[in-house]
Amino acid sequence: MNSLAPGAGALLALYLGYRFYGTYIKRRLIRPSDVCPTPVISESDGVDHAPTKASMLFGHHFASIAGAGR
Repeated sequence: MNSLAPGAGALLALYLGYRFYGTYIKRRLIRPSDVCPTPVISESDGVDHAPTKASMLFGHHFASIAGAGR
């Protein structure tokens, strides 16, 4: 059997799981609210907890993953 069909099926299953089960988890378990501030806002001290740009966060996230895989 061609490996493209099972691969496409697996990607479709992952996407559907992300789309629908993720929404279910968000609505039923996590229930995010814009009323409650995040810790970086409520505990901001300018040293350890300080707001930053999304591009900086992506760089730190990528570096931590790349460092762990080394």
